[in-house]
Amino acid sequence: MLFGFYLSWRATRLHRLHHRVDTARAALEAALARRRAAVSALAAVDGTGATRALSEAAAATRGVRDRQRELAESALSRALRSALESLGPAERSELLRSRLAEVEAAAKGVHMARTFYNDAVSDTRRARRSRLVRVFRLAGTASLPDFFEIDDQLPRNLFLTVGPDTP
Repeated sequence: MLFGFYLSWRATRLHRLHHRVDTARAALEAALARRRAAVSALAAVDGTGATRALSEAAAATRGVRDRQRELAESALSRALRSALESLGPAERSELLRSRLAEVEAAAKGVHMARTFYNDAVSDTRRARRSRLVRVFRLAGTASLPDFFEIDDQLPRNLFLTVGPDTP
C-alpha cells in the first residue's frame, strides 16, 4: 500500500512538472510576442536604414513552429543587436527613447521567460529519466518537452548611452 501511495505521489509530481512546463511555455510565447510588437513599433517610428531589417525579421517570426521558430527568433535578436548598436546618440529622439525602453524591457522579459521555461523542462526531463517512472509509465502519454534555445543576448552598449540627460 505504501508503494502505491509513493507511485501516486510521483505521478502527481510529474503532472505538476508538466503543468509548470505548459505555463512557462505560455509565458515565453507572450514574451516573444511582446518583443515582436516592441521591435515592430521601433522600426515603424525610426524608419532609418538601421532599423529597416527589423520589421522583416519580426514578420519572419510569425506563424513558424518548432526549430524554425528558434532560428527566426535568433535572427530577430541578431537584427535587433546590429540595428541598435549602429544607432548613434544623435539619432535617438525622445520618441525613439521610449520605444528603445520598451524593446529593452521586452528583450529582458524574453531572456527571463526562456530561462524559466528551460529550467522547467530540465526538471521535468530529470524526473522522467527515473527508472521507476519509465517502468510504471507514470508520465502517461505526455510528450517529452524540448528546450527552447535562441540567441537572446541584449545589445552591448545600447542602454548605457540612453538616459534622461542624453541628447
